[in-house]
Amino acid sequence: MEQLQAYHDLLATDGVEWGLIGPRETDRLWERHVDNCLAVTQDLDCLPHAASVIDVGSGAGLPGLVWAIARPDLQITLVEPLERRTRFLHKVIDELGLEVDVVRERAQNVQLRADRVTARAVANTGTLLEWLTPLTTQAGKLVLLKGQRAEEELTQAGGWLRRHRWIAEIREVGDPPRTRVVVVERGRQG
Repeated sequence: MEQLQAYHDLLATDGVEWGLIGPRETDRLWERHVDNCLAVTQDLDCLPHAASVIDVGSGAGLPGLVWAIARPDLQITLVEPLERRTRFLHKVIDELGLEVDVVRERAQNVQLRADRVTARAVANTGTLLEWLTPLTTQAGKLVLLKGQRAEEELTQAGGWLRRHRWIAEIREVGDPPRTRVVVVERGRQG
């Protein structure tokens, strides 16, 4: 809890100063951002024990840094193309003593693979499918933090999912349930 609070404080100060968090977000940082990400760590299908995770478009570190703090068993890699953001990520990692890798690259150029690949507030589901599915291991899944438009985005991505034989479900996670995720995995080959 201390590390989560320290991360929250860095978001509310340096994150705002560096332009990574809007000043109007500081009053709702915990509920809207930190706790939203924290809820996913409670679902072991979304984040199995000791899973490797790639967080694409990490920005200020949401959800990857929250997951690294709450679940140190995870092997987290943050992927972010912008230098200012990667500098902030390194600052937080150093100050909190976290074991997290940072890769400064665009998702389309990343050569890594992971058990779980995630993104939050990066792009619509259809675009994320194109960018992120190549980053999953054979049994890997996408765990996309989505809001109220999850159903609409999945409907729009339906053609891609059918063509490529991936399946998706919307899940409410946390205890009590408080975060919507879209979980996408390869369909069974038959």
